[in-house]
Amino acid sequence: MMERVGFAGLGTMGAAMAANLARAGFPLTVWNRTPGRAAPLLEHGATEAVSPADLAAASDVVVTCVPDTPDVEALLFGERGIAVGARPGTLVIDCSTISPSGTRLFAARLAERGVRMVDAPVSGGSEGAQKGTLAIMVGGDPADVERARPVLAAMGTTITHLGPIGAGQATKAVNQVILAGVYLGVAEGIVLAIKSGLGPEAVARALSGGAAQSWVLANRSGRMIANDYPIGFKIRLHRKDLGIALELAREVGAALPVAGLAAQIENGLIAHGHGDDDNSALARAIRAWSALEG
Repeated sequence: MMERVGFAGLGTMGAAMAANLARAGFPLTVWNRTPGRAAPLLEHGATEAVSPADLAAASDVVVTCVPDTPDVEALLFGERGIAVGARPGTLVIDCSTISPSGTRLFAARLAERGVRMVDAPVSGGSEGAQKGTLAIMVGGDPADVERARPVLAAMGTTITHLGPIGAGQATKAVNQVILAGVYLGVAEGIVLAIKSGLGPEAVARALSGGAAQSWVLANRSGRMIANDYPIGFKIRLHRKDLGIALELAREVGAALPVAGLAAQIENGLIAHGHGDDDNSALARAIRAWSALEG
């Protein structure tokens, strides 16, 4: 029998991920901090809980997907948090992107109540969430990861167990560092093409079969060319993720000069009101510095 799944956090990513769980046939209960987000899922047969505690009480496995480390802590351990309603043996799958050290602390606190936890941050953008093709980076006890796997398989196609609890979050930090460099590289390349009098769309097509090919080039270069950045993954959330990566780098003694540069550029964009643009809006800064308008 399929386990009963609860899903907390119905943002851009979470709502699509929860919908895929409903389509896969899991008995689904949902909760979101802001009311009204659950309506489309209720049409798929989901039930809405009135609090995270009630969500946990109705579920065998609880998936969480919220923006930051303090949000996860409040969701788990708040007055009507998941830990209040969870029974011993409940499994928490955290798909948020938070600090590895925070993840380890939360798992230890849950373990005191007999509740298990795996960290399972995701990558693939809103498109991957909608299509169920996310890459999922998992940390936790092997038995817990195997129990989580059917739930994860409804949301993603690449599911990799990286090690003990926190390993998924550390891997996601690596992912975000690499993405920072790729976004900057594609933005610079597109701007150079435009300034050189080349057709940037044709340039992107020409590069798509060579070594410069990437998800960012394929899926975000058009936004950089048009200088229009509809939401996919908010730049302020990527800046939060880079903060986690830079803190991890300080802890382990790694130098991340490109990630540091991307973080500073994102600080400027956020200060100018672009924090809710898609992360490809890094190109705004490159375009402005290159005197490209519109």
